[in-house]
Amino acid sequence: MQANRSKRATQWAQLNEAIVACRGCPRLVEHCQAIAATKRAAYREWDYWGRPVPNFGDPAARLLLVGLAPGAHGSNRTGRMFTGDASGDWLYRALHRAGFANQPTATRADDGLRLIDCAITAAVHCAPPDNMPTPAERTECRQWLEATIDASIARVFVALGGVGWQAMLREARRKGWYKGTAPKFGHLEKVPLADGRWLLGSYHPSRQNTSTGRLTEAMLDEVFTTARALLNSDEGKPKTRRSTATSRQ
Repeated sequence: MQANRSKRATQWAQLNEAIVACRGCPRLVEHCQAIAATKRAAYREWDYWGRPVPNFGDPAARLLLVGLAPGAHGSNRTGRMFTGDASGDWLYRALHRAGFANQPTATRADDGLRLIDCAITAAVHCAPPDNMPTPAERTECRQWLEATIDASIARVFVALGGVGWQAMLREARRKGWYKGTAPKFGHLEKVPLADGRWLLGSYHPSRQNTSTGRLTEAMLDEVFTTARALLNSDEGKPKTRRSTATSRQ
C-alpha cells in the first residue's frame, strides 16, 4: 500500500509540473502575467504566481472537488487552489468542519494547510478575464482534467458551480460512468455514477453567491456532510462481483 501511495504521489507531482508548464491558451497566459505585473494595491509586496495553478491535495483522495478557474488575485497570486480570496475562506472553513482539511484558513501556499482524503482541481487552470474562460479555452484545458480523473481513485466528486458540473459530467461520460440524460446543475443535486461513485453539485462559494445569501455556510456544510456520508456508506464503495466458481471438494 505504501508503494502505491508513493507511486500516486509521483504521478500527481508530474501531472502538476505539466499543468504549470502549459502555455496552450495565449490569452490566458497574457492575462495571468499582466495581473501579476500590475498587482492589486493591497498585495503590492507579493510576488504573484502568474501561471497555471496546479491541483492541490491528497493524491490518494476519495473526494475530488472540481472548480471553475483560479481567481486573479487569489490563486493567481498565491499559486494554490482557492487560496487567498473570499471563495477559499468559505471553502476551507467548510472542509475543515467536515474533517477534510487540517485547518480552516488558506492564506498562502506555505501556510501549513493540508487536505485529508480530499483534492481540488478545476475546469480551467489559468485565471481568465472576468472569470469567464472561452469555450475554446475550456476545451484546451480539458486534457488536464482528463489526466486528473484518470489518475484519481476518487469515489465522490463535488462540482463547485455549473462549469465544474458540466466538465465533470463530460468526464463521467468519457469514463463510461454515466450514460443517461444529462441532469441539470443544482445545489445538492446528487447523481449516481458507475461502481459506487457519486457526483454532487454545489453552488460555487464565490462572493456573488455568498454575499447575496444564495449560498450559506450551512448549505455548504450540507454538501460535505453528504459527501462524507457517501464515502462512509456502502453506496460510496466500489461494487465487487461475486464469483460464480464453486470450490472443489
